[in-house]
Amino acid sequence: MKKLMLWVLAATLICGVMPFATSCKDANKQENTPAKEVQSTELIRTSQSWDGVELPDYLQGRPELVAVKYVFPAGKKLGWHHHPVMNYGILVQGELTIIGLDGKQKVVHEGEAVVEMVNTIHHGENRGTKDVILYMFYLSQKDSLLAVQHPEIPLD
Repeated sequence: MKKLMLWVLAATLICGVMPFATSCKDANKQENTPAKEVQSTELIRTSQSWDGVELPDYLQGRPELVAVKYVFPAGKKLGWHHHPVMNYGILVQGELTIIGLDGKQKVVHEGEAVVEMVNTIHHGENRGTKDVILYMFYLSQKDSLLAVQHPEIPLD
């Protein structure tokens, strides 16, 4: 039940009144066409990050759920970092390339969900021509860092 509530919250924050649409583009199209029934499309269900690594066990104690909107301008590279907490998100505009320190890459397309790496160094790049808009949801605890930067690792 908690997972369902989190998905509904996430989708609602992203797409407004059509939380169960396949993507925000679909949500915007469906707003103009009255629905006859409730529709539900599962965007992702996994126990692994995008690189195939199993996610860690849940934290102990009281959770803190954090939602963050990121905007990556065209051509922008985000520095190397890692996430000490589990997180996932939905890309609502553009394409984002995520690159692991080991060279593995994942291109996330508009409307797709992504589960980030946990405790694995990576960075993101907007190689496209328009801004990337990405909503991320962190399963954290009070005062936990969402990301740890690694400025000692140079970008290309």
